[in-house]
Amino acid sequence: MKSRSGPSAPWIYLGLLAAQTAAALILFWIVFPIFHGLVTHLGERQMLDLSDQVGIVANAALLHCCYWTRLKWVPVTSPFHSVFAAHLLFFASRVSFFFGGALFSAIFFRHLPELDAFPPFAQAFVKGLYVAGTLFGLFCYSLELDRFGKAMEDRPPERGE
Repeated sequence: MKSRSGPSAPWIYLGLLAAQTAAALILFWIVFPIFHGLVTHLGERQMLDLSDQVGIVANAALLHCCYWTRLKWVPVTSPFHSVFAAHLLFFASRVSFFFGGALFSAIFFRHLPELDAFPPFAQAFVKGLYVAGTLFGLFCYSLELDRFGKAMEDRPPERGE
């Protein structure tokens, strides 16, 4: 994967995007019940199963690995051009980050102020990095959908240009 072009680049790009999409969907699948518990039990300490923690970390790491690999080595390529499909991608981009923003807001603006006692600094710092890393992974995914939508929206140059 040395070059940013070549005959296999479209398939590599679509594979990386598919992996990011799968990781984001799995994250939403894992996090939604946690989010629901957080919102319905404000200020109560939330216990996460080890399997949920591993799933969140693994899928956030997969989001980051695919995103940064694509950004460094693989160009954004679109298999076809369609303004309508591009708009659907732009919409999906905004919706995907909307859920991450809702989780962030629920934690920092509703849950934390209701806590009776804050965790020790080191524990709070690690948990903050955990949430920020996951949220940043979702942000990177939303950027990737935007880039793909932009590539899909743009018309290829005419042969005479």
